[in-house]
Amino acid sequence: MGKGYSAAIASNPYIVGSFACIGGGLFGLDISSMSGVLSNDAYKNTFGNPGSNAQGAIVAAMPAGSFVGALAVSKLADVLGRKLTIIISGWIWVIGSILQCAAVNRGMLVVGRIVSGVAVGIASAIVPLYQSEITEPRIRGRLVSMQQWSITWGILLQYFVEFGCSYIDGVASFRIPWGLQMIPAIILSLGMLFFPESPRWLVDHDRSDEALTILADLHGKGDPNNDLVQLEIAEIKDQVHFERTEGAKSYFDLVKPGIFRRVGLGAALQMWSQLSGMNIMMYYIIYVFQGAGLTGRRGNLIADSVQYVLNVVFTIPAMIYIDKWGRRPMLLAGTLLMGFWLFLVGGLQGGYGAWGEVDGDRVWVITGHDGITKAVIVFSYFFVCSFAITMGPVSWTYPAEIFPMRVRAKAVSVSTAANWVFNFALAWAVPPGLSNIAWKTYFIFGTFNFAAFIHIFFMFPETAGRTLEEIEEVFAQGHIFTAWKIKRDIGKKTLQDIKADDKHEVHEVESHEEKSAV
Repeated sequence: MGKGYSAAIASNPYIVGSFACIGGGLFGLDISSMSGVLSNDAYKNTFGNPGSNAQGAIVAAMPAGSFVGALAVSKLADVLGRKLTIIISGWIWVIGSILQCAAVNRGMLVVGRIVSGVAVGIASAIVPLYQSEITEPRIRGRLVSMQQWSITWGILLQYFVEFGCSYIDGVASFRIPWGLQMIPAIILSLGMLFFPESPRWLVDHDRSDEALTILADLHGKGDPNNDLVQLEIAEIKDQVHFERTEGAKSYFDLVKPGIFRRVGLGAALQMWSQLSGMNIMMYYIIYVFQGAGLTGRRGNLIADSVQYVLNVVFTIPAMIYIDKWGRRPMLLAGTLLMGFWLFLVGGLQGGYGAWGEVDGDRVWVITGHDGITKAVIVFSYFFVCSFAITMGPVSWTYPAEIFPMRVRAKAVSVSTAANWVFNFALAWAVPPGLSNIAWKTYFIFGTFNFAAFIHIFFMFPETAGRTLEEIEEVFAQGHIFTAWKIKRDIGKKTLQDIKADDKHEVHEVESHEEKSAV
């Protein structure tokens, strides 16, 4: 640990690239911490039986805090470094969990969720950034996509804890799960002490020797002369030097030509991931299945758990093949499939449902059509599987890899903030939406998916398999509205190419000096 990290850990690309994903798991924990208690009588009684609008506000408190946390990353990540920022996010989550666990009224619960949200916002922006800067190109997509997998695990584990505790009478049924969720954050904050800092951040802060040592441990088995290590350090130095000559790091850089396009793509993808409708199926799945005609608290909880298991399982092939399949094909296939399943769910609910009353609440519900109820549940499962294997992983990978170093932290934080703005809006709006326009809600989200397909087809270039520096060449090609024309081999370089470019630059400088002397 004389280096400030464990070289043994750094030498394993999967450990060093995946451990920080516990930060993503915090988001998953939060989703289940709410979805698992919506039908809990002890929860309802403790917090005054919140109606659809009040419950939406309680859920939305977390993404409101996450918006603030995501924007804070732009400063924290550049000043404190990627590693320390991740550690800080874990301790903030612990404070939020304590407040939620001890909450005795809605106000205290909302404050606790806002604090936890700040932690999730920081983690959701900094973890993909850290991963993208510390992993080698051939597996970067796989490891950054583990952020989404960790979210699905957080959802699943917390949901089963909630399910088990639902058999406990009284407030312990929800306080125990809310207290236990601080454990992963403690593991994250303590464990990150053994991990290296981002070499790109170190070079940007004139600590190139440390960066080379870390790159050697990460990708060269401790050998600083390894070809990949030399290629990366050369590219990073060149890119940082180039970016420093471009001007100061500020938010004004985000609206410069070439950068603004990428900020738009990163923010739009995060927006589309929320507008896909996945939040309906995660936060409010109990309401969805209730409307399908699945009654009984235990039966609903079991059906929900199947969905969360599918979410975990179908994220696995996406992680394995994301760098082989590419980002564009996954996004295009996913948006089409999700739109299709949502229109089926909405059509069946609209055709066979009617306004009724469930547990004292006015609900659009299917009754007397057992086959239709099962079909709605199955199509909901298909929707979740479609998101898990496509949009889920790519929505975190793509924004983390498309920005140049000088604006990367700020741009990723803005992109992630877009996620939380729409998360906040939907978390609050969906319960009243289901209470008022019912099945039409699914048509709205289905239409969003088809709109996303059109946007992605025309404007999102492929980025798989390239270093973060090589991606600059991808966007230098232009094709703002014809992204499909950019081939997958554009921008790829070898160490020999880098050396040849350096020699060419030296020759140009010498020629210029000779002309000046004459």
